[in-house]
Amino acid sequence: MPVFFEMALTDQINPIKAAALKALQTAENLNNLEEVRIQYFGTNGQFTALLKQMSTLSKEERPVVGKEINLVKTELNKKLNQRREELEAVEASPKLANDFTSPGRRRPLGKKHPFSKVTEDIVDSFRKIGFAVADGPEIESEYYCFDALNTPADHPARDTQDTFYINTKERPLLRTHTSSVQIRVMEKTPPPIRIIVPGRVYRRDTADATHNPTFHQIEGLYVDKNVTVSDLKGTVEFVFKELLGKEVKLRFRPHYFSYTEPSLEIDFSSPLVRKMGKEWLEIAGCGMVHPKVFENVGYDPEKWSGWAFGFGIERIAMIRYGITDIRLFYENDQRFLKQF
Repeated sequence: MPVFFEMALTDQINPIKAAALKALQTAENLNNLEEVRIQYFGTNGQFTALLKQMSTLSKEERPVVGKEINLVKTELNKKLNQRREELEAVEASPKLANDFTSPGRRRPLGKKHPFSKVTEDIVDSFRKIGFAVADGPEIESEYYCFDALNTPADHPARDTQDTFYINTKERPLLRTHTSSVQIRVMEKTPPPIRIIVPGRVYRRDTADATHNPTFHQIEGLYVDKNVTVSDLKGTVEFVFKELLGKEVKLRFRPHYFSYTEPSLEIDFSSPLVRKMGKEWLEIAGCGMVHPKVFENVGYDPEKWSGWAFGFGIERIAMIRYGITDIRLFYENDQRFLKQF
């Protein structure tokens, strides 16, 4: 026959159930619902307290009472989940009725960075005359960056003051130009070759209005039989007129580069340059590929000839857009970038 404790315990179940059902239905939001869950099912909740009282029952009474409590808990948990879904749907629904005839929200459109625009235009210009795009690693060896390009061991460019070396046994470096890719291509590809190599390069420069330790460069290489300086000049003139306008004038000055012979520097003049208060502005270096470079990649310099050039993409972008401080390109200031 049931004892007083069992009767007292079972008499508590239905009132607690009724109160819990009412609390679930009147919960106005998910925070209220969580408070109800804790009140009845939490560590110190009312159903937890009922289960703790079962230790006072006899062995015969515990299964009966425990089953009844668990049935009620199961029913209430189902109601709890249903109410949670209802409140989540309410919170997810718009607070005001939608007017489907009203204008939609205008989403801001992104724009390409000026460097990306200029690089694409350069690549498009060279593709018109049959050049392909090549790429290579930014972490290079001294061989590809200097030795294979006929750069003497005591050349200033190889000094740690000018070049970022990585402190490991192999002593790799961050490439100082994309000419290293030209060597890699020539090692694997028999002539004729007609490539351009856009990419990021690194030098130990102090950041100021016209310099940055990380910048972008594009280099070109053309190798075939009977290639001349006239071919070089005609190609460069075509590309720069495409990029900067038909009124551009170019001049070629003798210079020295270890990997070309003869070597030339290119200056150009245009209305944009004159607005900067100058008549001529240096824009690129170029020349005929040095015979030693051909020998280093297994080409016969008596049979093959070619030219190479290189110039900075930042310089072209600054001239095209009238920017006087190179650092503006790297600051990711939306007010600046939205102008392009």
